[in-house]
Amino acid sequence: MKEININTTISVFNGINDLPSEIQLLMDQAIETRKNAYAPYSRFRVGAAILLDNGKVVLGSNQENAAYPSGLCAERVAIFQAGAIYPDAKIVKLAITAASDINPTLSPIPPCGACRQSIAEYEFKQDTPIEIYFMGESGQVYKSNSINNLLPLSFDKTSL
Repeated sequence: MKEININTTISVFNGINDLPSEIQLLMDQAIETRKNAYAPYSRFRVGAAILLDNGKVVLGSNQENAAYPSGLCAERVAIFQAGAIYPDAKIVKLAITAASDINPTLSPIPPCGACRQSIAEYEFKQDTPIEIYFMGESGQVYKSNSINNLLPLSFDKTSL
């Protein structure tokens, strides 16, 4: 038997004001679009803003449904919209923010497993890493240089 050691590196910023100005603007857009979330069931609102290599920004907010599996997370709304509107553009940076209508959300909230898999698909497709910044409604912001930090041993087309 042998062991595989997997390391994850996350950069931690004390708050949105400590981010580079380009990322502050991207996170501000994610915060603003978070207000457009349709979350009557979970009361948990998520906003995502994607910066593409063509300079365009694509936004997404979570959209719930009474048939729970039919809803879609903010990250996938933004990623799939970017893929549909700008199919040849690469995703460079992704900013995510989450807030609850019920309890303060002060810790960084990472993408869920399904969103991590979708981010991995696009990172694999474009063959370049996607910087991922995520936070709660306030407080620290975490940065991952690639989805590989959040989803090691990922599943992609080479497994098929």
